[in-house]
Amino acid sequence: MPSWQDAGLGTMKRVALWLVSEIGEGNTFTKEELREAFPGVSQVDRRMRDLRDFGWTIDTNREDAGLDSHEQRFVKPGDPVWEPGRATRKTGTTAIGAGRRREVLRKDGHMCRSCGITPGDIYADTQKKAQLDIARRDVVKPDGSRATELVTECKRCRVGGTSLTADLSKVLREAASLSPLERKVLSDWVAADRRQFSRLEQIWSDYRSLPEDSRAQLRAELGLG
Repeated sequence: MPSWQDAGLGTMKRVALWLVSEIGEGNTFTKEELREAFPGVSQVDRRMRDLRDFGWTIDTNREDAGLDSHEQRFVKPGDPVWEPGRATRKTGTTAIGAGRRREVLRKDGHMCRSCGITPGDIYADTQKKAQLDIARRDVVKPDGSRATELVTECKRCRVGGTSLTADLSKVLREAASLSPLERKVLSDWVAADRRQFSRLEQIWSDYRSLPEDSRAQLRAELGLG
């Protein structure tokens, strides 16, 4: 394994090597420690975040409530990006820009698509206010293929649902089996993006957890455009 101090390597590769050799799995570090290890290197924080696109798990206090705001935890390594050909960014893992983030939040109605909470709301069992973020969610398509789509989630749902997969195929299949009256009720809920609980609760809940691109497919199936 190369040395993390090899200036001939790219910053992301050096950061990966630094995490493995100097920090170690399961241990915490601070932004200050990262910057001190790479003095004069611009955007070292961003290069470290890029590692997540290659399967590296590096938690902040968004994912691990036990961390302070200045701390991060190196949970586990992903692809050995320092090896030739292993640092090519995977499809669908480009960084989420501010404009794209605002678009996803707007389309998701500025609410967590897992629990329905909105920013600033207080969780019922705590005194903590909800904070929203953008998550990547695996979606099972009707043909059995899988895609990664962006969805709005609150901090608490992200911590507990990092492996959640949305099953669009199941939602479409269940919606297709509804009676005309049930289909009309579901159409009204989807059109208003609101619902009243009844026997259709589970389909509605599954629909709400889908990212926007997949929700659009159900709206099209229901003739909502």
